[in-house]
Amino acid sequence: MINTVGAAMALKASIPFLSKAPGGGSAVLFSSVAVQTGFPMHSVISAAKGGIEGLTRAAAAELSPGIRVNAIAPSLTDTPLASKVLASAAAREGLAKLHPLARLGTADDQAALASWLLDSEESGWVTGQIIGVDGGRGAIHK
Repeated sequence: MINTVGAAMALKASIPFLSKAPGGGSAVLFSSVAVQTGFPMHSVISAAKGGIEGLTRAAAAELSPGIRVNAIAPSLTDTPLASKVLASAAAREGLAKLHPLARLGTADDQAALASWLLDSEESGWVTGQIIGVDGGRGAIHK
């Protein structure tokens, strides 16, 4: 619940600033591959991030044409937040193999897409989208 409400409050607070951005404003929210792909032990995060996806689409409709709203849906990303689950080499290797690209995601993977989405010249015709940056895990099932 905090995921969805927090994102909605942050987005609402940013509207006055985004509406004044040259070329139009852009907001990027974060979801999870778990919303579209049923993973065991992910019920709560799937529900919370599902709210983010609904918020993304509704806000894109409400705030267009002046503000674009999109979301990134990553899979497991090698960050301090994931350090417990990635604590051993065996765990890292096993979890990497769950992804068709056979590696874990990095913060740089997510940042590259976020940077592109925030650039109105590059992505100015993209809004209301949920974009997976998940090593293929959300779309390819081996």
